[in-house]
Amino acid sequence: MTPGEHAPDPRGARSPAEFLARLQALKDWSGLTYRELSARAEARGDVLPRSTVANMLSRTTLPREELLTAFVRACGTGPAALEEWRTVRRELEGRRGYGDAPDPGEAAPEALEALNPDPHPVPEGRHPDPEGPGPAREQLPASEQLPASEQLPAPEEPPAPEAPPVWPGAPADEPRNPGPGARFRIRRLLVPAVAVAALVFAGVSVVAFLRDGHTGHPPRTPTAPAAGDVRIRVVGTDFCLGERRGTRSGQVYQVPCAAAGVPLYALAEAGDGRWRIASDHPDYGAGCSGLPSGGRVPDAPYEDSECGDPTRIEEFSLEPYGTPVRGYRIVPAGSATPGGCVTVVGDRAAAWSRLAQAPCAPDAAGQLFDFDRRD
Repeated sequence: MTPGEHAPDPRGARSPAEFLARLQALKDWSGLTYRELSARAEARGDVLPRSTVANMLSRTTLPREELLTAFVRACGTGPAALEEWRTVRRELEGRRGYGDAPDPGEAAPEALEALNPDPHPVPEGRHPDPEGPGPAREQLPASEQLPASEQLPAPEEPPAPEAPPVWPGAPADEPRNPGPGARFRIRRLLVPAVAVAALVFAGVSVVAFLRDGHTGHPPRTPTAPAAGDVRIRVVGTDFCLGERRGTRSGQVYQVPCAAAGVPLYALAEAGDGRWRIASDHPDYGAGCSGLPSGGRVPDAPYEDSECGDPTRIEEFSLEPYGTPVRGYRIVPAGSATPGGCVTVVGDRAAAWSRLAQAPCAPDAAGQLFDFDRRD
């Protein structure tokens, strides 16, 4: 909860999905973890299990009024604001004909999929189902799909054999190959064309290199994951992962490595090629990096919180990328939205850009990390 910052207002919500988005904003405003919200609700005599909150925020249907009441009060709003949340919920329920949302787990998978239309079309060929809840669609990953302009047409009847092409001006009974003079002229035309193409390719490569935040950093051999204390660096930059001290959200950002150190990170093997990323915060103690709500929420924040929350993803595959290896992707293990990677979102060249789950990009832009040993 930032001093002087007003709590999110539910009155602008025009649909259940917008209402839930404002509830997520209310949680972010409170700065409380799921564990802290549950404890505050219990102190008030309310029942608010952590898993129930996570499931509520991952859906796009209206929560039950008693669940809404417990959550809003735990976030720290006053009676007047609580009544506004209740009023907006009732209006949306009456306007759209929605009934009370069932308890988590009651709805059939088909119903959940129908209630959660895809709000974000796959933008960059990165991920088959960025929407979140529901099974992955049976289609090729967008990274393997050709654009319409490059797709092959439907098979047609093979055409009749064509006569070999005739060079302009060549007699029909002479060889079709050009003579030495023609070959020399062709070479004179090809040499500058190849040079221009090489310059264009180099320019495009430099632009892509700078766009991805690799300014002024020569390639370095990334440090492979190994158990122990690490400093997690964003490949090609002077940024490392860390939190903003003084906040309780646990949101992880890219920060200048010289200023990184809150929290301290360590890698621990979890078996089957998976890893846990442990955090040690000077104010909140031990924790784990992870994704809330099982990774079902599009753009789910990558954040540090208490270890052992069954609603969070706290194990990752650290997958090498490139030949030779350029870095390692942090891939959530068992995410409800397969094909996701931990990603620097927003301005990748700016400090304090946050990290979140996003579809794995073919070029891995903003998704490569290495794990420097920390003394």
